[in-house]
Amino acid sequence: MTTARLPLFPLNAVLFPGLVLPLNVFEERYRAIMRELIEIDEDEPRRFVVVAIRDGRETAPAATGMPDTVAAAPPVERAPADGFGPDPIQTFHRVGCVADAAKIRERADGSYEVLATGTTRVRLLSVDTSGPFLTAEVEELPEDPGAAEGEDSPTDEAGALAEGVLRAFRSYQKRLAGASERSLTTGADLPDDPSVVSYLVAAAAVLDVPSKQRLLQAPDTATRLREELALLRKETAVIRHLPSLPATDLTRDPTYPN
Repeated sequence: MTTARLPLFPLNAVLFPGLVLPLNVFEERYRAIMRELIEIDEDEPRRFVVVAIRDGRETAPAATGMPDTVAAAPPVERAPADGFGPDPIQTFHRVGCVADAAKIRERADGSYEVLATGTTRVRLLSVDTSGPFLTAEVEELPEDPGAAEGEDSPTDEAGALAEGVLRAFRSYQKRLAGASERSLTTGADLPDDPSVVSYLVAAAAVLDVPSKQRLLQAPDTATRLREELALLRKETAVIRHLPSLPATDLTRDPTYPN
């Protein structure tokens, strides 16, 4: 598999391929990343790895067919101050996403406004804390369509699952926004590619970090879509029994401070 060493940008959030990530960069360690990236020609990719910070209390069980590495990993003892402990890779989830910084703007106070897009899933192999910022050796994770046992066409199975997920997602959006609100995303706005659907829904659904992390590191598209279908049906049923909720804009990405 393809490996590379890239700057590492930890967040209390999960980035998915194809999704836009706005960042407000003010800590010196991460300003150093941006100073290096901004020197790269705009026509070249300005790549760094976004990885979710592990919470030692994450013990939610994985759904059937999903990898259980989120729950099974040993608890992390938080290092004091700015340290990451003797084995820094244990601080982070092992699967992250490469981001390409399309826009980097330095402010007068030396902080940065960054707009990046997720591109490729990667697995962390090692983390180096010796430089001015964290770097990680990573290997690319290919996106396998996957299939149920006995299926002849993984692509067909993933496509059928994607259609079901989109229907469930529309119902979920309507419930989340309130019965009187218009659906936030029309069918014309949604993609046809099953892997793209799986990432879009994973990013847009209101889920906690461990749940999103399990979706990111699903072994294949079909597994991710099956998990999303179960999650959406469960969340929609919960919302149905709650009092009326205010409309929620799922299409607006928050700006993540580092």
